[in-house]
Parts: sequence; structure tokens; C-alpha cells
Amino acid sequence: MSVLFVVLVVATGLERLAELVVSTRNARWSFARGGVETGRGHFGPMVALHTGLLVACLVEAAVADRPVLPALAAPMLVLVLASQGLRWWCIATLGPRWNTRVIVVPGLPLVARGPYRWFTHPNYVAVVVEGFALPLVGSCWWTAAGFTALNAVLLLRFRLPAENRALAALPPAGTAG
Repeated sequence: MSVLFVVLVVATGLERLAELVVSTRNARWSFARGGVETGRGHFGPMVALHTGLLVACLVEAAVADRPVLPALAAPMLVLVLASQGLRWWCIATLGPRWNTRVIVVPGLPLVARGPYRWFTHPNYVAVVVEGFALPLVGSCWWTAAGFTALNAVLLLRFRLPAENRALAALPPAGTAG
């Protein structure tokens, strides 16, 4: 198993911890302004899936003795870094409204700037790309396929419908800078 792959996976885990710190602070901000949380039932499985992604990367790389293939690892690393950039662009754009949970503050309009000018849910573009690219940096095919399939079910069946229902109660897009 490549030491650089382990460092990348651990760094991704540390980034997730940073997200949780931001999310906790932002949840307090939202609740202090009357924020309403929905979709709580899928949050635990989502946390488990994302934690499992990191663990599975390391386990598959070690147990299956996956070699790092430079021709695959290099473009996948670019995608991992791009997905992190998009994720933090989303966080910066939404400011205190960004959260790992589905919390909507009544009366606040939809955000229509940054990546939200082009996509309704750009953060999930980052999640999908990272979900297959991170494991493939270490040639972890099983993890890439498994996470992608499970994430598709979680996103399409639970998370996106919950967010869309919550956001439908907000004023129309384009009314916030």
C-alpha cells in the first residue's frame, strides 16, 4: 500500500472533521434563527457511508495489495483535488447556511451565486466525483464501485428529495445575491 495514498485518505478524513466543525457552528447559527431540520433519518447512514469510504480505501489497498497505477492515480488525484475545491466553494458561497444536515431557515431566499448559479446541488457533484476518484487513486476498484452505488441510492432516494422538499418552501432562486 502506498504511503502517499494513506496520507491522502487521512488528509481527506481530517478535511471531513473540519467540515463537521463548520457544520456544527452553522447548525447553531441556523437554529438560533428558527432553522428547521428535516431528513434526519438518512443522516446516520450518510455518515456511516462516508466514514466507510475512507476505511474501505485503506482496507482494500492493504488486503487486496492494490498497486498505485500512475496513469490512473494522477488524473484521479486531480479529480479529488477539484472536488475538494468545489466542496469548499459551496461552503464559502453558502456561508453560515451550509451544513452537513438539512436545516433551512424560514424566510431566507435560495442562494443563486457561486456554483449555485449553474447547479441546484453542486456539493453533490463534488461528493460523487470524490467518491469514485479517491479510491481509484489507490486502485481500489471495489471501494469505488461500492461507494458509488450506495451513494447513488442514498442521494437519489433520500437526501436529494429531503433537500428539495425543504428548499421548496424558500422564495424563488435569484432573490439572494
